[in-house]
Amino acid sequence: MTYAEAVADGIWAAGAARIGYIPSVTVAPIVNALVATDGGADGVSPRVSPLSREEEAIGVMGAVAFTGRLGAVVMQDNGFGNALTALTTFALSYHLPLLVFANTRGSLGEYNSMIHSISQHVPGLLRAVGLPVIELDRRSSAEDWRHTVEEAGVHAVMTYRPVVVLGSFWNTDGKVA
Repeated sequence: MTYAEAVADGIWAAGAARIGYIPSVTVAPIVNALVATDGGADGVSPRVSPLSREEEAIGVMGAVAFTGRLGAVVMQDNGFGNALTALTTFALSYHLPLLVFANTRGSLGEYNSMIHSISQHVPGLLRAVGLPVIELDRRSSAEDWRHTVEEAGVHAVMTYRPVVVLGSFWNTDGKVA
């Protein structure tokens, strides 16, 4: 099992009814695994949707809670600059369970030097506004990632708030770099 498959399995096991993602080469392995495990044909799944911006994803997937179900977002951590207002004034303020999985940028193997300006501050920034943050990296097995993502989703539902899981950067083949 790759780490990407583990994340996808964890999201589904948490009970996610809908998943929105912001397209990126670094989240593509997770999106492909989500679609494949949802029985999507030709790379299309009715429960996995691309969205144009991170704040849109928070709004659309956060609103899934109004139907009594769990929404999830898959994105890169540098997108929290866009998503922060939606997370704090909508999902957090209205006590909406939401599972957010973001791959982290800026760690070992990062090729884009400008990404460090936002990514290195993301965990502290999210915690400072009251969001629960769980961090995963290559010291944990793919199976640990699966269980942690599932538990984070269950915790979001139990506590009526968004929970963020940050997974350390991996290659485009879905393996940890």
